[in-house]
Amino acid sequence: MRQLIINADDFGINEMVNLGIIQGYVNGIITSTTIMPSGSAFDHAITLASVNKELGIGIHLTLVGETPLCDPQTIPSLVNNEGCLSLHYPEFLRRYCLGKIKLNDIHKELTAQVQKVMDSGIAVTHLDSHQHMHIVPGIIDVTIDIAKSFDIKKIRIPAEPFSFLGGYPFQTARIIARGGLTFLAEIARRKIQKQGFVAPEHFFGMLAGGNMHEEYLLRILTSLPEGTSEIMIHPGTNDSILQKMYNWNYHWQAELNSVTSSKISQHIIDHHIQLISFRELEHD
Repeated sequence: MRQLIINADDFGINEMVNLGIIQGYVNGIITSTTIMPSGSAFDHAITLASVNKELGIGIHLTLVGETPLCDPQTIPSLVNNEGCLSLHYPEFLRRYCLGKIKLNDIHKELTAQVQKVMDSGIAVTHLDSHQHMHIVPGIIDVTIDIAKSFDIKKIRIPAEPFSFLGGYPFQTARIIARGGLTFLAEIARRKIQKQGFVAPEHFFGMLAGGNMHEEYLLRILTSLPEGTSEIMIHPGTNDSILQKMYNWNYHWQAELNSVTSSKISQHIIDHHIQLISFRELEHD
């Protein structure tokens, strides 16, 4: 049996991303999303969630690229002189590895983020994170502790198989980065399993992240393994505006087209793939 979660990241970062996610849910195969508590369009996302109650919603923990929820003075090691989080994950990781970022500050900020979503009334399905920072050694322990305190049972493990290429025209640097992420994610998997948490058995979407055109999504689906898989996507509307706001080289509209493609939907039906959200994910 093959079960599949299609999770759209970055719900709440921007209204155009929010609308793309909802379109992909209403008119396509999206089953799950993760909301950014510090995103500028958080309130807009909550409004959309209130009228799309079957959409599974987790929390996209954020340690880079946004303004923190906590008073910067209370988390001094996490912020720069302007009171903002590190702009990019390499900068964050460099400072973290040098011991300049304190786990206590991370714990305080991430707790505030989860609390904000809980206070909104969302029935939280799981945790993951922006740029996958939650699986970094040390931070995964903080994530587990926070998940326990809020009784959240499921955590993303972004371990795309080392050998998976999926026809994507990758660069060597991206393969190396994916390999490092998968290595850390498998270590994190062992930790969460020992603590009784649940994650999908398989993960896809790292190598083609931000560029999940229909052909790449179809290749993942064609080779989808038995068990439960998660595919990470980043749909949105109006690429021209989003490209100016986020220098990520993403193709949001193409990803939205992929998840609303009739060809993709028909493949899922023809091959008896069961679409679920993290809400339906169960223990072995």
